Amino acid sequence: MLTKAAVTYGKGEPFKIDTITIDEPKDGEVLVRIKAVGICHTDLIVRDQYYPVPLPAVLGHEGAGVVEKVGNGVTSVQPGDHVVLSFSSCGECAQCLSGNPYACQKFFELNFSGKMKDGTCRLHKDHQDIANFFGQSSFSQYAVASERNVVKVPKDVPLEILGPLGCGIQTGSGAVLNKLKPEEGSSIVIFGCGSVGLSALMAAKVANCTTIIAVDLQDNRLQLAKELGATHTINPKNSNVVEEIKAITGGEGVNYSVETTSIPAVLRQAVDCLATLGKAAVIGAPPVGTEVSLDVNTILFERSLTGVLLGSGVPQLFIPKLIDLYKKGKFPFDKLIKFYTLEEINQASEDSEKGITIKPVLKVS
Repeated sequence: MLTKAAVTYGKGEPFKIDTITIDEPKDGEVLVRIKAVGICHTDLIVRDQYYPVPLPAVLGHEGAGVVEKVGNGVTSVQPGDHVVLSFSSCGECAQCLSGNPYACQKFFELNFSGKMKDGTCRLHKDHQDIANFFGQSSFSQYAVASERNVVKVPKDVPLEILGPLGCGIQTGSGAVLNKLKPEEGSSIVIFGCGSVGLSALMAAKVANCTTIIAVDLQDNRLQLAKELGATHTINPKNSNVVEEIKAITGGEGVNYSVETTSIPAVLRQAVDCLATLGKAAVIGAPPVGTEVSLDVNTILFERSLTGVLLGSGVPQLFIPKLIDLYKKGKFPFDKLIKFYTLEEINQASEDSEKGITIKPVLKVS
């Protein structure tokens, strides 16, 4: 069948709205009519080839929509169900079988190689294959995804706002709730107050952290951080970040930190500001090969640094929990979202790169 999609034809080129062919779902796959999809930083760095995904490609990995068809063997969803699309995992490796699909041993192959699990593409243009992305390619009116990508969601929440739960919002909140697991009354600092960082901040409030520090260069982002639960804000243009964090915490440093900016110097700050026994989580994705220097003695005093992929959770379990928190008024992620049409995708990506305090979401018709 034919579908309209935003295609990335070359490195750094604007997204081009084009009509392409999409295959029927194969065994274990689902065809989804996309209603909305978030634009993530990862989509933009792949467009710019920081990560070597084959081109041409249809990007997009935060889709939300309605199931149109299911392939043989699919049991978790049926036509008419509302779903969010998340990352691909094999379901067969030791990590998947132990309940850690975000650490799938085939993660890069399934999400960045441009192929589906069977090694073929589902998208084509004039007999040329177009690469898949994250096993969904949701910058499109229709997407074919593995059943493992698909998360059934309730129909009493607007489907248009749910797409970003599949990656960015899940990643930020999961870094706190699933990976760091801060104790009630603990302290935390969030470096970078885009949609991922603010999701981490809201999760820190859910976890009942009592000192929640937001760090960003833009005052409008810091203002929103206050509205969402930050007890303190720091603009690095005005002070020494590490010194101010230690002053706020009585000289000890914070129990936890989350780094979302992809800037090596900021990651160094996220470690240097920790108290003894403190833990830092890094989410930001810099170009492959980026290095950072750390003071070994800082780490030696029982501080730790960990990476976080997709919120370190099981999407089929974690995303419904976030929706439940939203319905109870405890996780207002809708405040981060601004809508664009599919035709406005390049404007949306430009706004995202400018650091405007929004999560660009494309409404797809």
